[in-house]
Amino acid sequence: MTERDYDLVFYGASGFTGKQAVKYFAQHAHELRWAIAGRNREKLEAMRAQIGAPASTAAVLVAESGDQAAVDAIVSRTRVMLSTAGPFALYGSPVVDACVRFKTHYVDISGETGWVRELIDRYHQRAALEGTRIIPFCGFDSVPSDLGTYLLVRHMRRELGVPCKEAKAFFQLYGGFNGGTVASSFNTHESTRPGELSHPFLLNPESARTEYEIERSQDPTRPRYDADIGTWVAPFLMGAINTRVVRRSAALYAQCGEPYGSEFVYQEYQRFNRPFARIKAAAATAGIALFESAMWRPSIRRLLKPLLPVPGSGPSENTMANGWFRCQLLGLSDDGRRVSGLIGDRGDPGNRVTVKCLCESALSLISNTDALPGGYERGGVLTPATGLGEVLVERLREAGMIIEINTA
Repeated sequence: MTERDYDLVFYGASGFTGKQAVKYFAQHAHELRWAIAGRNREKLEAMRAQIGAPASTAAVLVAESGDQAAVDAIVSRTRVMLSTAGPFALYGSPVVDACVRFKTHYVDISGETGWVRELIDRYHQRAALEGTRIIPFCGFDSVPSDLGTYLLVRHMRRELGVPCKEAKAFFQLYGGFNGGTVASSFNTHESTRPGELSHPFLLNPESARTEYEIERSQDPTRPRYDADIGTWVAPFLMGAINTRVVRRSAALYAQCGEPYGSEFVYQEYQRFNRPFARIKAAAATAGIALFESAMWRPSIRRLLKPLLPVPGSGPSENTMANGWFRCQLLGLSDDGRRVSGLIGDRGDPGNRVTVKCLCESALSLISNTDALPGGYERGGVLTPATGLGEVLVERLREAGMIIEINTA
């Protein structure tokens, strides 16, 4: 990559998540050259002034996402592009297109699997040939799931000498939603048909799969008792996103000669503790099913939209400060041996944890280039595990996230 004016440019910096990300980056990115970008100079300058001294050195760049020439002018000047400007299906494609053409690495917080499928079809081959890393899903969707599974599999190979047959993740969390996440969900339901995103291998390269893999990879739809952890579980709200990302990681690593397992399967759930774990799991399952059914109906979406957070808004500072998540992981081998893991952190998962994951992902691309998985040559539309791997794991640990993997 030729010398660029900036190490990083934030796109969508004046939005709710963007402001938090700029503040985090300003506190952790000493001696780096960076800029903030978006469509409104006044909002960007006001946000920079509000953050104060740590952000005062950041340049302000302006481009409408629909103005490809303006986007190109920004992307061509930076080593890494970080975007929080969603819905990404509406605003993200021109930015990614420019990143591929100018060989600029890219990270975002998208959970929009349909849009990422389009990116794979359009850009994966060229980005892979040219060593450009395009890495969506770098927020709470889907860093804990993806990195946790990656670490389980690596531990099982290194410490036990066996492949991983099955991995499961069990989430518990508290937090809120911001308007950008809500807007992305509305756009997904407005622009796709029911069932269109339900393919369990939506993000995978084309390959043959066994009946076992297909059967065990279907999205769970009912509460159930999981004997491996001794309590009741329900479908996890983000599972239809995270599972696709983990399966893509497994497929890409298999292409690199580092398979997770010959018939590797992955699922994730929301976990409920006693008392009344069964009732809680049933209620959560019914709530998710009701919400999904409502969101596919245009008349109900119109009723819901005024009641939910709008773009630019989000949870209170108190909610974000007191939020948390805990992800318990379990890996099983063919011969019954187990590896367990735990990933957790303080702070609202959809905001504080997402910001930490996103910014540390960008810093991995800027500051730890030599240690990234696959070396300089690896590129494509990647996942956190395949594009950032243990570099991001160590950065998140240093940033206070609990990440533990042990032989059970």
